[in-house]
Amino acid sequence: MTALVEAQGIHLRLGGRVVLEDVSLRLEAGRIVTLIGPNGAGKTSLVRVLLGLLKPTAGRVVRKPGLRVGYVPQRLAVDATLPLTALGFLRLAGADPARCRRSLARVGVDGLADRPLAALSGGELQRALLARALLRRPELLVLDEPDQGLDLPGRRALHQLLAELRDELGCAVLLVSHDLHLVMAATDLVLCLNRHLCCSGTPDAVRADPAYGALFGLPYTHRHDHVHRLSGAVDRGSGDG
Repeated sequence: MTALVEAQGIHLRLGGRVVLEDVSLRLEAGRIVTLIGPNGAGKTSLVRVLLGLLKPTAGRVVRKPGLRVGYVPQRLAVDATLPLTALGFLRLAGADPARCRRSLARVGVDGLADRPLAALSGGELQRALLARALLRRPELLVLDEPDQGLDLPGRRALHQLLAELRDELGCAVLLVSHDLHLVMAATDLVLCLNRHLCCSGTPDAVRADPAYGALFGLPYTHRHDHVHRLSGAVDRGSGDG
């Protein structure tokens, strides 16, 4: 399958600090890929490198020509005095009102179109941001911790919506998340990042990898005794020991 984005041997240094080391991955249409890791692991930096917002120190990123990307940031600071409705916010993307209303309806917040953007709850604002991203009919939909601040039913509903959008659009979805339990139930490929990809694969394969436990508090010292293939598969016993 042709990759929408392929990263090859990415290294990144920022301010003299190593942020990413030898990261390789593929993002393919129709797959939900979740990037997890502790604070400071380089998750947001990796996303920025994949989107072309940061230039890697070494390695390269190959993107499909003309790739359409929809991006949902982790948060958006909205001035309470800003006279902007949710519909007006979407119209800033250049779409007509009818199309903006349809996008809001698709993510379940059509009733909020005329409400002030600053009056939306955290979950409502996330839905509005997602609706705006969908206006591009993205081939790659990127969400940075979209479930932060949502209760459990809200998180489940969001992950179900993302799966539906993946099926409707045929797009790839890249999630950055800390919600490990829901992530494992709602993703095709998990990437565990701690500057390098210390484990990757299907949710079941990652659960069984000691490096996954080490990332989230279990006592374990990671030996890099494996090779990560671009497909997400892990070859054991062929690393540098």
